[in-house]
Amino acid sequence: MAKLLKDLYNENYINILSNNIINNYSSFDKNNFISSIFNNKWQNKELKQRMRHISTTLYDFLPSDYEKSIFILKNTFLKMNNQYALENMIFQDFVEVYGLEDFKISMDALESFTINSSSEFAIRQFILKYPNETIKQMKLWTKSKNEHIRRLASEGCRSRLPWAIALVKYKENPKEILEILDLLKDDESLYVRKSVANSLNDISKDNPQILKYIAKKWIGVNKNRDWILKHGCRTLLKNGNTQVLELFGFTKNNNINIDNFMLNKQVKLGDNLEFSFTLKSHESLGKLRIEYAIEFLRQNNKYSTKKFKISEGIYNQNNKTITKKYSFKPISTRKYYKGIHKLSIFINGVMLVEKEFLLLSI
Repeated sequence: MAKLLKDLYNENYINILSNNIINNYSSFDKNNFISSIFNNKWQNKELKQRMRHISTTLYDFLPSDYEKSIFILKNTFLKMNNQYALENMIFQDFVEVYGLEDFKISMDALESFTINSSSEFAIRQFILKYPNETIKQMKLWTKSKNEHIRRLASEGCRSRLPWAIALVKYKENPKEILEILDLLKDDESLYVRKSVANSLNDISKDNPQILKYIAKKWIGVNKNRDWILKHGCRTLLKNGNTQVLELFGFTKNNNINIDNFMLNKQVKLGDNLEFSFTLKSHESLGKLRIEYAIEFLRQNNKYSTKKFKISEGIYNQNNKTITKKYSFKPISTRKYYKGIHKLSIFINGVMLVEKEFLLLSI
């Protein structure tokens, strides 16, 4: 069984954390700190709850002066930051909870704590409280020599960052985000460029016209920028947006047909749904984005659709046979219900065929 993320916060980590704090703060009460962490509510806490519990408990055992506590934590972090990336986000969480009244000290701390970890969650409370000052600081971070700090500038202001509070202001108007992304669009680091692309994808969900404008402006300048745009437009591509598909060369081709389409008429829960088909044309198939979608029957007898990419590329031949399968093994992120489902095939955003199949219980 896979290890739960919340179990990264275990006795070993807390013990190492405590020993490193003592090296920087001899008055630290290690035994009582550990006892306070592993109280009778610990087992029921999830990942972020454990993170917050550790950071707030630290506050009770560190000096009451915030600046002194940050000094201790920064020295502690330096000794631990090459070993514990996710676990060490307790340091940023401490800043998020207790540092909102000390902007300068907190910005310096988050800059330090983001290296080999990430301050992307903690910075958002400062964006909400000090929007102009924080965005100004993040623009300065785009010039850092350290890729982790540059990435914080783009990742921290994402309008829809997963696991984080949404930045409603930037969902409505992403102008300030775009100013940061513009400074990072040609960054030498793939780590940073991925963050830029993810932020663009967030923008596409609330402001698709803005992203289309950016894409037309940036495309074709260099390969790295084209990669950012392709990744940043992934939701629009998946949704079959004609303008964006055409921008990347996936134009509608009326000469392509689907032949020999085969699909299991029924499949049992836990088994694979198998299907195959052949794309045919009187000339070369050209540049294609080949996808399939499944309309899943839900508990309320309505349907929800999920689209999957099969492949994309330039096909010089006039036919291509594709064989694919989808697993109906139970997973934690999707519950399956027996009944009629639908599978459809899309070529460059256009649905060419749709068939029903029956999902049976085991």
